[in-house]
Amino acid sequence: MTSIAGPLTRPLYDSTDSLLRFAMRLDATLTGLMGLAVAAAADPISRMTGLTSGQEYSIGAFFVLYGLAVFSLAALPNLRRAGIGVVVGNLVYTVAAIVAAELVPMTSTGVAATLATGVYTALFAGLQYLGVRRLAA
Repeated sequence: MTSIAGPLTRPLYDSTDSLLRFAMRLDATLTGLMGLAVAAAADPISRMTGLTSGQEYSIGAFFVLYGLAVFSLAALPNLRRAGIGVVVGNLVYTVAAIVAAELVPMTSTGVAATLATGVYTALFAGLQYLGVRRLAA
């Protein structure tokens, strides 16, 4: 008689990728939802920020696509490379938000919103970095 061994799995509490997977999914969900809101209300938001409606719509569409991409990456069985890529992407966006707040002509509300998105991405980059560090090398 032969026996068939089941797949080798670890208990959930022993998982090393749960923080990174959670942080990526939360980032993707919040960013995608914000993108939908910005795209749907591009005209009124543009009056508050000083950007054009087309620019606001493009930003919203980018956020939705970014959210879909990160949510898809969070489903990968090996998260290390994807996690590092998302951390780098969030850091690049943080720097871009700071530069945009200085160079792009916006209202004070637009500058505040841009800097707030930079803070958001910096916080998620930090959380996701912690998740990458927890992964077994």
